[in-house]
Amino acid sequence: MITLLSLLLASVLAAAPFPAGATAADRSVPAYDHVFVIMEENKSYEQIMDPKAAPNISRLAAIYGKATQFYAEVHPSEANYMALVGGDTFGIHDDDAFYCKPGPSKDPFCSGSTEAGYVDHTIHLPHIGAQLEAKGLDWKGYYENLPASGSLAVTAGDLKATNGLQTAALYASKHSGFINFASVQTDAHRAHHIVDFERLAADISANRLPAFALIVPNQCNEMHGLHGDGVPSDCDGSIDLPGLIRRGDAEVGRLVAALQRTKAWNSKQNVAILIGFDEGAGRTREGCCGVTPNAISNFGGGHIPMVVITNHGPHGLSDPTAYNHYALLRTLEDAFRLSDYLGHAADNTAGVVPMTPLFAVDRAKR
Repeated sequence: MITLLSLLLASVLAAAPFPAGATAADRSVPAYDHVFVIMEENKSYEQIMDPKAAPNISRLAAIYGKATQFYAEVHPSEANYMALVGGDTFGIHDDDAFYCKPGPSKDPFCSGSTEAGYVDHTIHLPHIGAQLEAKGLDWKGYYENLPASGSLAVTAGDLKATNGLQTAALYASKHSGFINFASVQTDAHRAHHIVDFERLAADISANRLPAFALIVPNQCNEMHGLHGDGVPSDCDGSIDLPGLIRRGDAEVGRLVAALQRTKAWNSKQNVAILIGFDEGAGRTREGCCGVTPNAISNFGGGHIPMVVITNHGPHGLSDPTAYNHYALLRTLEDAFRLSDYLGHAADNTAGVVPMTPLFAVDRAKR
């Protein structure tokens, strides 16, 4: 429910200073009470913006807003999530576990640890969650099939399954982003911040939503796909790629509908729901805005969809500005009036700019 305290907090947030280095475009980003980022996997802009392929996402993009030139930072997945929450890929260019370090290892989740350029996968720097906490704001990562709140599992299956899905990598920590940060790994309150979809449903039902949430479906429902015993055909992209996309699209539709039924969405509070992707299909290296084409871990990860749905914002907007996850992080730091831009989110001279048009608020709609 909307309380006097929440209204006072929103008023204070709106009046708070912007991060150091903010431009006129940054200062035009309205204050937001809630932003939810739903992440999907490994699909190009063209694949998802086809209404026949992904009817829910393409419909929402047409109704609300989309960034038509949004790019990832690298291949494969892991470092793109870290770019979103931490402003850098931190030298990571693989999907090894968050605890892996350079050097010989028998751990199957650290398979690349002896390769040249391998780096420590635990990051001792701040992330947006830490920034929000310092501001007195709550954040959560919601992960489907996370085995327990605060879990440090690398992968996890469906414990209720009677086939191979019981041990399949439905949950994968490489798609967490937050768990790579030392401050999260050692957080006494990690079980509050790193939670599963049952908690998401409970928080939606109780209108107990954090200021910021990263929402990641399992690898069948985020369009990544799996293989093996018990894996349905529409989760195996090598068998049924259109089915995999439709399955993920349906999950996104359910999540957005649930968030749009909340009291927060249907209030005077500013709320945004984003539908994003980690990287493009294949290994194409399109990129922008702070990426370095010759870098081992920051060379560009392809042209990807980004849909921005706001409760008081624009409708039918196609924004052609070049953006990436660094630009999104910068926008979040503006929207929550945080104190600094993390990493490449501060790269004004490299073309990192806020997604101001997509986050604009029409006061007449409030």
